[in-house]
Amino acid sequence: MIVSVACTSNKKDGDAATSESKEKEIREYNIDVAKEQSKNRFPCDTIALREYLLENYPPGSYLLENEPSTIYGVPKSAVIYFKDGGNFILALIARSKESERFIEKKNIQGYESSFVTLDSTKLGTAFFYLTLFECKENNFEKIWEAEVPIHGGFSKMSIKNWAPKNIKYVELFYEDGIISGHRKYNFFLVNGWRNPPHLLETYVGIVHKRTLANINNDKYPDYYEYRFIEDSMRIRVRDSIPFYWNEKRQLYVTDKNPRWFRKY
Repeated sequence: MIVSVACTSNKKDGDAATSESKEKEIREYNIDVAKEQSKNRFPCDTIALREYLLENYPPGSYLLENEPSTIYGVPKSAVIYFKDGGNFILALIARSKESERFIEKKNIQGYESSFVTLDSTKLGTAFFYLTLFECKENNFEKIWEAEVPIHGGFSKMSIKNWAPKNIKYVELFYEDGIISGHRKYNFFLVNGWRNPPHLLETYVGIVHKRTLANINNDKYPDYYEYRFIEDSMRIRVRDSIPFYWNEKRQLYVTDKNPRWFRKY
């Protein structure tokens, strides 16, 4: 009997990292505690959003949190409420890879978690999705979701404005210990909030750098990608290469070399 139980074990058994029922039970308990402690509820608030994820998303899907700005700060959900033609809710959601254990938020957020891409399967692989909801009659209506091409290191989310074209964009800031710096995944609302955003990545590291730019003066943002020379004595910039968005090819290209292109 002992052997039989061990052989038939699946995702319905085990601990919260592998059991769907236990994982759901813990999340339901945490939501109930949040309800008891909350004094100011409102339609489509973060508690309601957590309930929505629990009921409508696959097991192992979580609403992320921004890193506190101080050591003793309290983490706040990576959610932004705003009105710009609708009652919008912008949220960053992480989903667990189906074939692996459920992720834990502590393993995909912050500097230490940025190394998870080197060995992500032991801790579960996270897929990040920037998602825009609209609150209608106390219900969530998904407008769009955009995948973020990274598995760990999330720090904070904010809405910014690109001055050259006066276009809003969502900046997702990720720590990156592998390049000894950080990455920013910038989602530009080139066609307004109700249409899927345009992704552009920028980053800064010891020998890595890409900065936002306006190369060809169209509505799409561009960037300079830097090349470095390094030796035992110093590190210096060798060149900066302008990349601009080719709408026909749906790629970032450069006139420096027709064989060089980037997806974002």
